[in-house]
Amino acid sequence: MDVDDHAEELASALGVDKAEVKDDLENLVSYSVPIDEAKQSIRRKYGGGDGGDATPSTKDVADVTPEDGNVTVTVRVLSVGRRSIRYQGEEQVIREGEFADATGKISYTAWEDFGFEPGDSITVGNAGVREWEGEPELNVGQSSTVAIETEPVEVPYEIGGDTDLVDLRSGHRGRNVEVRVLEAEERVIDGRDGETTIRSGVVADETGRLPFTDWEARSELREGHDFRLEEVYVREFRGVPQVNLSEYTTVTPLAREIEVDDEAPRMGIAEAVGSGGLFDVELVGNVLEVRDGSGLIERCPECGRVLQNGQCRTHGAVDGEDDMRVKAIVDDGTGTVTAILDRELTEELYGGTLEDAMEAARDAMSKEVVADEIRERVVGHEYRVRGNLSVDDYGANVEASEFERAGDDPAARATEILTEVRP
Repeated sequence: MDVDDHAEELASALGVDKAEVKDDLENLVSYSVPIDEAKQSIRRKYGGGDGGDATPSTKDVADVTPEDGNVTVTVRVLSVGRRSIRYQGEEQVIREGEFADATGKISYTAWEDFGFEPGDSITVGNAGVREWEGEPELNVGQSSTVAIETEPVEVPYEIGGDTDLVDLRSGHRGRNVEVRVLEAEERVIDGRDGETTIRSGVVADETGRLPFTDWEARSELREGHDFRLEEVYVREFRGVPQVNLSEYTTVTPLAREIEVDDEAPRMGIAEAVGSGGLFDVELVGNVLEVRDGSGLIERCPECGRVLQNGQCRTHGAVDGEDDMRVKAIVDDGTGTVTAILDRELTEELYGGTLEDAMEAARDAMSKEVVADEIRERVVGHEYRVRGNLSVDDYGANVEASEFERAGDDPAARATEILTEVRP
């Protein structure tokens, strides 16, 4: 087997670009590294463990880790979705979704059509393992085998991929949803093949709302119409899950009407933050602090970033444009988020316009007077915030669309909470 064949085998098992693997392999071999040791090194680099060409171990799904080089699992197919990707400069159709056994479930990517469908029980041999979004994922490639099992694998999960919007998370593949289109527009973007026409907007079901992008720009996806969407995948967009439709997504009009609630789902802050990001959620908590950088600010006229001492971190020294915002720390006893209010909401909270705030700052000869006034009004009070929640390494932020004093009766809320926590 020559270097090219070794590279093909590794790329298929690891789910990475063959050209990159071949370059790494040729570089190691040029320094007289034995081929088996070189392959182990590349497996470690791409998260495939150091198993080399060892016989794959048979494992339960719950025991599979990114450190495993390759494994054999006996599983039930929960979902199958198709997607076209560019691999080694060519278009390739991959299958992706979730497998499960009695111990857990795991995402997979199949680089060939092995013929399995949702509900099938199969044994997958020599599946590569890599880390994807912090979790292990199986790569079923050219060196893998798939055998249909006659005895069904019993699993405690729904089969078929039907999912409510509230339960969708970034990384989900092969999912089916039934939704109403609330907003839709067609636009042109710079895609991987140049200008690309897409259709995007917001969809909703009985559990929540999410943004969507249809990469085929289907004209039937119009506001006020209800559809079943089969084989969608989910990616993060501005910190929240986004439903994506590909050329393989099936769009079928629904005979029933989706009941959409105008209210956003209310959640506890810890639960919301634990989800990793939500589109249109409502949180209630006490304002503990109005952070520095609130009140009167200046933005870069080029990119809109907030200036620090007249400097944009991208465009350097610029003549800033005046604006207002609030960054408020909200706590409900289970966790905290930073609610970020735009100019319109900040003006409502302040009780005056941007021009009023600038005049007050000139009279006091300090911009801080505006933020101090806002602090005086909101800190220590309970507020309801509605908006899009994003979670990253720097914390949890809600881009607020609504921000107002909570109208709930404190005694009634306390009774409700005690009822929930008592056995």
